[in-house]
Amino acid sequence: MRVVIAEDLALLRDGITRLLRDNGMEVVAAVEDGDALVDAVERERPDIAVVDVRLPPGFTDEGLRAAIEARRRVPGTAVLVVSQYVEQVYAVELLADGQGGVGYLLKDRIADPAEFVDAVRRVAAGGSAMDPEVVGQLLARRGRASPVADLTPREREVLSLMAEGRSNAAIAAHLVVSDGAVEKHISNIFGKLGLGSADGGHRRVLAVLAYLGSG
Repeated sequence: MRVVIAEDLALLRDGITRLLRDNGMEVVAAVEDGDALVDAVERERPDIAVVDVRLPPGFTDEGLRAAIEARRRVPGTAVLVVSQYVEQVYAVELLADGQGGVGYLLKDRIADPAEFVDAVRRVAAGGSAMDPEVVGQLLARRGRASPVADLTPREREVLSLMAEGRSNAAIAAHLVVSDGAVEKHISNIFGKLGLGSADGGHRRVLAVLAYLGSG
């Protein structure tokens, strides 16, 4: 697996590089600003880009905007955003393009290196790894006019767990219900959102997130 990292803090950038290399991944570029990220993705065509939202020179949303531009230039590039903040507008744009795996993790929740490595692998394979806080904010922004408002509290909970990248079995274990109950909830979610059936777990998650971010 080939990885590009964009992180302005040298210590954190080196730490992520070392962690991923120790777990069998090839870090083909580790850069500190958005322009360098776009150049690296175009040049290296990595399996995934791991990107901090706030990069030089403005330290606002340069990383996220650069990730969106990188995916525009190299469609299908998986992106895992790591940030201290939820930048809703650009997060929605990143999710809505439907081009490859996507993840958005908050730094203060990344306590387990093994979980971070697992998230990188899952997103690189086309899946998702969404922080629960990110999912909650994206759901909340839609308001009562959205079909999401028609979901039951349990269906919203299932949708959030799906977005985190959990399997049906993992969702069932978390909610202490049967696999069949989870499948029924998921079917109801797609029916209420008008999305129909989808191929594969990560594709249906991305479809839901794209829908949530489309308006």
